[in-house]
Amino acid sequence: SQLMDSDMDYERPNVETIKCVVVGDNAVGKTRLICARACNATLTQYQLLATHVPTVWAIDQYRVCQEVLERSRDVVDDVSVSLRLWDTFGDHHKDRRFAYGRESDVVVLCFSIANPNSLHHVKTMWYPEIKHFCPRAPVILVGCQLDLRYADLEAVNRARRPLARPIKPNEILPPEKGREVAKELGIPYYETSVVAQFGIKDVFDNAIRAALISRRHLQFWKSHLRNVQRPLLQAPFLPPNPPPPIIIVPDPPSNNEERPAHLLEDPLCADVILVLQEKIKIYAHKIYLSTSSSKFYDLFLMDLSEEDQQSAMGHGFGVAVTAAAERMLHQEERHHGRDFLLRAASFDICESTEEAGSGQRKPCLRASTSDGILRGNRYENGERELRRGRDLSSWSRAFTSIQEEMAEDPLTYKSKLMVVVKMDASIQPGPFRAVLKYLYTGELDENERDLMHIAHIAELLEVFDLRMMVANILNNEAFMNQEITKAFHVRRTNRVKECLAKGTFSDVTFVLDDGAISAHKPLLISSCDWMAAMFGGPFVESSTNEVALPYTSKSCMRAVLEYLYTGQFSSSPDLDDMKLIILANRLCLPHLVALTEQYTVTGLMEAAQMMVDIDGDVLVFLELAQFHCAYQLADWCLHHICTNYKNQEYFEKHRWPPVWYLKEEDHYQRAKKEREKEDYLHLKRQPKRRWLFWNASSSPSSPPSSSA
Repeated sequence: SQLMDSDMDYERPNVETIKCVVVGDNAVGKTRLICARACNATLTQYQLLATHVPTVWAIDQYRVCQEVLERSRDVVDDVSVSLRLWDTFGDHHKDRRFAYGRESDVVVLCFSIANPNSLHHVKTMWYPEIKHFCPRAPVILVGCQLDLRYADLEAVNRARRPLARPIKPNEILPPEKGREVAKELGIPYYETSVVAQFGIKDVFDNAIRAALISRRHLQFWKSHLRNVQRPLLQAPFLPPNPPPPIIIVPDPPSNNEERPAHLLEDPLCADVILVLQEKIKIYAHKIYLSTSSSKFYDLFLMDLSEEDQQSAMGHGFGVAVTAAAERMLHQEERHHGRDFLLRAASFDICESTEEAGSGQRKPCLRASTSDGILRGNRYENGERELRRGRDLSSWSRAFTSIQEEMAEDPLTYKSKLMVVVKMDASIQPGPFRAVLKYLYTGELDENERDLMHIAHIAELLEVFDLRMMVANILNNEAFMNQEITKAFHVRRTNRVKECLAKGTFSDVTFVLDDGAISAHKPLLISSCDWMAAMFGGPFVESSTNEVALPYTSKSCMRAVLEYLYTGQFSSSPDLDDMKLIILANRLCLPHLVALTEQYTVTGLMEAAQMMVDIDGDVLVFLELAQFHCAYQLADWCLHHICTNYKNQEYFEKHRWPPVWYLKEEDHYQRAKKEREKEDYLHLKRQPKRRWLFWNASSSPSSPPSSSA
């Protein structure tokens, strides 16, 4: 029945069968164009460009496929037609004599707007061949792959096959080029895009019109052909409005979780000494211990000034320097320079001395002095005070005592006021270091050997999550520890926010344009390379408690600190987006820059939807974003300017320097180079002329000059 249907098209009296031959170079889009018309095929740009395999659409599809046959039937200018499309190879050496035949009614000549050679071959090869085999058949010139005119060529080239020649922007042909060739050949011109589904119906409907008009001249008695129009003009293609650039936020730095562990091994800016078994010292940081353990939080907030001198001596405390004495030490350092650092002496009670015969331990003072200059009269005239401390044996089973004293920094070898906490004698160093690693990172190694000792220390410190992790490992359920680690980080994030808001345990103050804000060096060092270099390097800021950051506001610095502490971006009503981007770029924080870019673009889009004029803000953001490496925000601003044509007209009218000046400047520079070239050639010939002139004037035939 399908065969009969296809044959009936030829037998129907009022149905005109049109044979349309499609020719052109390889890979210009002939077969895709035919499939789009005959099969209603739609493809994406990347499917079209991924791999090109030379193919020919089979003409017997009209006999095999009923859908193709149905789609071949159309009505153009009240004339029923059946369009039969013939595909051809694009190779120049192929013999297409059979494809043209004697019954070709119209020829569609294709070229690619991204291949200038294919347009050149239209005049030099294809059109002469068509006129040779089909001298009376009308020709339609078609520019294919129109979508490449507005496509992202970099993405297109990446999607093409590896050995394909990349498409260059200067190779994209404008519509004028195709119209010029069509006008020269005297044929209609159309453009198509299978990707955008544009121009497909225009091409074949007007090809049918051209064929029917040609047939009307020969078959003038057919009255239904009288109303056929000549090929119509094609309306220009308006490309879709390009979507705004998507702000891509990169993944946060992968080593942020490892840095706290490194800070524990390399105790930079340590302010706590944990003493194990009276001789082993482990340096740590208040902010990490207190935000991970409620017991340490209460310990470091304990008031140590209640103990009087007698109770302090009775509990085994010696003499130390207070905070006031520490400030005097810093003044002494500033006056005498870094070469004469004053290092205070610390006196510890030594209980190992026994009285002869009595067997009783007699406390004695053991003084350990520094290698600096010790001034014995520094704390005279009532300035000598007892170091503050407290006995903790009745408060917790994990600690025996806490005290403040001047101690030597393990890295800088300078004296600083530190908190010394003596741990219970049952706590062993190895398991305790594993507990500290958990308090810093929230993780516990499954291969730890002394799990029972770790559980014992966790019970003393009331770190119940760590005990649960140990139990999971012992029960072969270590996979459950991941959820405990996540909960650990959530709790610590909330405590860190609280410490930031209240300034608890802060050890540095940033002096800003509109005030000051307290921060914590250990957290900054472990989350920002810029801060780590400043506080850990040979800079003045590494030994001071105040750091000045000019051109910075409190709102921006608070947002940066909260990001460094928690890894999250938080906004506030008084936050200036652009100032935050400037500060984040200054501190080498690209992830925060991207987060702020995303926040800024979201705010601008919401304002635009509320009919707020954002053009002025976009212009300001554009210049600052380009200068401070916020390239995604700059791209979005450029897109906004390009897609708002009224604003673009204003920019073009009021731009500086104006376009006419740039053209004049270019003309001036080219004329200047030509003038310099002429002057150079003139000077190059000048010495010969001078030599000839001098030689002529000094010749014997010249009359001698008269003397006055």
